[in-house]
Amino acid sequence: MPNAQEQHVSQTGTLSPDTPSPDAPSPDAPSHRKSHAPDRRPWLVRRGLLLEPGPRRRLALGGFVNQLGTAAFLATAPLYALRVIGLPIGQVGLGLGIAGLVGLLAGPPVGHLADRRGPRGVFLASLLVQAAAMLSLLFAHSFVAFVLSVAVTDLAGASGGAARGPMIRRFGGDEVPRFRSYLRSTAFLASTFGALAAGVVIQLDSGSAYRALIVANALTFLGCAAVVRGVPALEPLPAPTASNRWIALRDRPYLAFVVLDGILWIQGEVVTYALPLWVVLHTQAPRWFTGVALAVNTVMVVVLQVRTSRGVSGGRVAARATRRAGLAFLVGMAVIATAAGLPGWAAAAVMAAGVAVHTAGALWHAAGSLELRFRLAPAHAQGQYSGVFGLGMGLCYTVAPGLLGLLCLGWGGPGWLVMGGVFVAAGLAMPLVVRWAGKSRELAA
Repeated sequence: MPNAQEQHVSQTGTLSPDTPSPDAPSPDAPSHRKSHAPDRRPWLVRRGLLLEPGPRRRLALGGFVNQLGTAAFLATAPLYALRVIGLPIGQVGLGLGIAGLVGLLAGPPVGHLADRRGPRGVFLASLLVQAAAMLSLLFAHSFVAFVLSVAVTDLAGASGGAARGPMIRRFGGDEVPRFRSYLRSTAFLASTFGALAAGVVIQLDSGSAYRALIVANALTFLGCAAVVRGVPALEPLPAPTASNRWIALRDRPYLAFVVLDGILWIQGEVVTYALPLWVVLHTQAPRWFTGVALAVNTVMVVVLQVRTSRGVSGGRVAARATRRAGLAFLVGMAVIATAAGLPGWAAAAVMAAGVAVHTAGALWHAAGSLELRFRLAPAHAQGQYSGVFGLGMGLCYTVAPGLLGLLCLGWGGPGWLVMGGVFVAAGLAMPLVVRWAGKSRELAA
């Protein structure tokens, strides 16, 4: 006779926010070695810098290759449209905006397809479509062709993200937050290298250089597919007979989590978008400080994200981490706001401290967010829920530049405090949403 936890999972397919995960250990989870046995694993594996051989390592390597090309392309796409295709700046912005919105719509339906047909095949198909769509940019000579190429690329990218979620959840086993944190660290590292490659292409500023980068990005999609092809196929999990096809869109507690979490993810644009403009327009700090701030943010995430995720297991712990993150965002942004009017070096020192505090909040938020993203979703519908999660993040990233521009850059110091207050409010509300989710799942059971 199954125990209470097994009955709860079998009936609802959803873990309560603080129920230990019933997933079997990951196929590549490290075995428990006796303390007296010599550890013959490579040094990088022992230090946690490289995962054990198996599905997790393949997913991490594939993600690194994919993000490497994507980051380089995103930094150069507007210039390619301007310099090579010859579009006016207004059409470039409009085309990228349309493509981004189209891409957001793919997440839930493709995630549902991944739940019912198996995530690996859907993910591989999305990578092949991305490669073809990227190469089609080489033949785009009009606004319509540019929008179609980029829209299909974004559509396939969102589809791949929704299909990748179930693989992360199931291969992550009991260590999903730590595994997802490792993936985030490697993605940050890949983005850094991609940005460096984009810098070289921008410096060359030639049509051949931009085209070469597009071809290289298409190859990264194929490289990612070649790596992920070695990941074992996952059979779809049976859904409860009473399960609604679009369960994620009817799950009000999860939708509330997505809204609050999406608001908190705007914090990523504070360092990459608002801060550089703040440095140039409102402070006397040297302009090269923007690069220092990005370096501080990147190094902290790469080095500390996995460590920060340790112990962040269960809905209540993750909600507390999110609440702590909101407070850190307020403190960090208040410190950054005080840099206006200070002498150059003093302004740089103050903002460096503010960026460090803000990044600490980002580490706590990511650890809590990555735990709740999978914890609150039914096991049989991870793809559909991943699509909804991606939809929420995408919409918030879409409004982030305008919101940060209005508050932080338009209002100045008070605007930074208002934005920090928004983060605090979202963080304080997260424990309430997690408790609501727990009660709704208990009633469903």
